[in-house]
Amino acid sequence: MDATIYDVSRLAGVSTATVSRTFSNPGRVRDATRRKVFEAAEILHYSPNAIARAMVRQRTDKIAFLICKKDATILDEFYARICESIMRRTIQSDRQLVISTAADWAQAAGTAQNKQVEGVILGGSAQADMVSEFQSKHIAVVLVNNRMPGFDLPCVLSDEYGGVRLAVEHLLQRGHRSIAMIAGRFSPYIVGERYNAFLHIMEESGAKTGAPQVAMCDPTVESAAQTAMDLLSRKDRPTAILGANDVVAAGVLKAAQRLGLKIPGDLAVVGFDDSTICGVVEPELTSVHIDCRRIGEVGVDHLHALLNGEECPPITVVPAKLQIRRSS
Repeated sequence: MDATIYDVSRLAGVSTATVSRTFSNPGRVRDATRRKVFEAAEILHYSPNAIARAMVRQRTDKIAFLICKKDATILDEFYARICESIMRRTIQSDRQLVISTAADWAQAAGTAQNKQVEGVILGGSAQADMVSEFQSKHIAVVLVNNRMPGFDLPCVLSDEYGGVRLAVEHLLQRGHRSIAMIAGRFSPYIVGERYNAFLHIMEESGAKTGAPQVAMCDPTVESAAQTAMDLLSRKDRPTAILGANDVVAAGVLKAAQRLGLKIPGDLAVVGFDDSTICGVVEPELTSVHIDCRRIGEVGVDHLHALLNGEECPPITVVPAKLQIRRSS
């Protein structure tokens, strides 16, 4: 059986109150007494339990990862990949990890569990009031896959601009000049970054652009397919389409199939995120790969730095790369 505080008190010849004080406030215990208690504890392999240690150190060693996305679940593929990386990184430390969606967390806001975390990693479109509440409780916050104006928070981001550049330059190298983008209505930060990068890079390249070459859709395959049908039914239809994520790109492939267009002969398609969809659709989808593993690792490292009173960079950008497959 594990040793108890009573075992230590008997072996050290002191009261249980003295043992407790030795671990909770050693400065108030005489050197000789403190030495006896620690020696007894070492012999018995005794250590205070996790709750006691937390009370002593005013720390719980518990952090949380919250997925901040509408209708999200912890099985959301993109954030599941980041979550796996966060879990692996946390296992290497002495901290515990709580995983939840922002919606579930908010519903359980009154529970004791939510009051015990020292820091949180927020993935996606976190709400300002949630961040403010964490800060008011002196809970450290790190953002991944998002930036929030008005808050001084470490952010870990993928290189959205660089990823769009890789995709557009790939299409330009394949001879395309009429390139469109279909952006899904999901994370405002991500959509804005990819949308603005596309416009800037297209203008920089001198390739054909204009209002008909950029369109918005709901973040579903069917909505993307209908939006692509509208673009591809025009006389000046694009010869290549960049989907703001792989779900949108899958919708473009469906629209091309309905119209009898050959991929990539009549239309080249590129997605974003490099999800499992890329290997399921036919032809397999070229996509910008987001390094979710590295994003999660850096997010944990930054949170640990904040909890240890160390500085960390305000913005960390993780490089993206292009996975070329048969759709382009």
